[in-house]
Amino acid sequence: MLLVAVVVSGCSTSQPASAPVSPPVTGSCDATSVADTVLPSVVTVSVSNGTATATGSGEVIRDTGEIMTNNHVIALAANGGPINVLFSDGTTAPATLTGRDPQTDLAVVKATAGRALPVIAMGASSTVKVGEPVVAIGAPLGLAGTVTSGIVSALGRTIEVPSDGGHTAILLSAIQTDAAINPGNSGGALTDCFGNLIGVPTAIATVANSAGQSSAGSVGLGFAIPVDLAKVVSDELIATGTVTHSYVGVEVTELPPPTDEGSQPGGLYVSAVDAGGPAAMAGLKPGDVITAIDGLPVDDADQLAVVTLARKPGEVVTLTYRRAGTSADATVTLAVPPTT
Repeated sequence: MLLVAVVVSGCSTSQPASAPVSPPVTGSCDATSVADTVLPSVVTVSVSNGTATATGSGEVIRDTGEIMTNNHVIALAANGGPINVLFSDGTTAPATLTGRDPQTDLAVVKATAGRALPVIAMGASSTVKVGEPVVAIGAPLGLAGTVTSGIVSALGRTIEVPSDGGHTAILLSAIQTDAAINPGNSGGALTDCFGNLIGVPTAIATVANSAGQSSAGSVGLGFAIPVDLAKVVSDELIATGTVTHSYVGVEVTELPPPTDEGSQPGGLYVSAVDAGGPAAMAGLKPGDVITAIDGLPVDDADQLAVVTLARKPGEVVTLTYRRAGTSADATVTLAVPPTT
């Protein structure tokens, strides 16, 4: 994913303004109507660590002040730096960090506004269709309340983006859009034509020139975390302050695809298995080659990483593997990651 870069600037009691309505899949949105509906629920998020500042976007998901955004938007303030939010009416309020999840690049902050806040209506990303018109609202380059429009260009993208401490976050089943998204849109709102939130804009593609320098703005390829995942993560952050992902207990290396009919098929070569971990308990060993996950062919390590993010501890996953030319299935019960 060398062309993709994070857009860096610098139980739920959600009360949607209206029930989600299935939008049309042709034409374009009435952006004026969407803006009137959504802008009061979208905020500009500003953070600092004392020496540096950053600005991004967020949306109010509870009238008590909880605001969903990206982890990379608030990362500078993760150790206690100030967080402030700017509302569409020009008022501001301080906020505190409720919780963050670097692995999915999502976070929740809570604003102290002294009043009930207008909540964005929640849509469903599972019903989104390619070609559907959408509207993006946020604060690109610090320009609060910016509205752009476009369509859903593709669905189901798995995108790696930089995260804390040199690690990566994975955007699962990301929504791709050509609506203009620029640095500062991160954490904002991607909505359908009725103002229902369907995704959280998080990353854009960049194109390098002949000197190896990347474009700094939109090239018409933006990616949003689907709201169905964002809701689950944000609810858990509000409830517990953290998110618990799953653990398989293997290290894998991608094998190249077969070059001719006689060669072995590709897959994920198991280079190490954690003693006592879920994979070991299911019988996997170093040297095995994982060829399918729950019956679906696998050739990308991200496909295994997706399992750890999308599934909860206690769920069961079937890993088909090849050992000494023979194929077998391992039934892996996912676990909580061991503490380090």
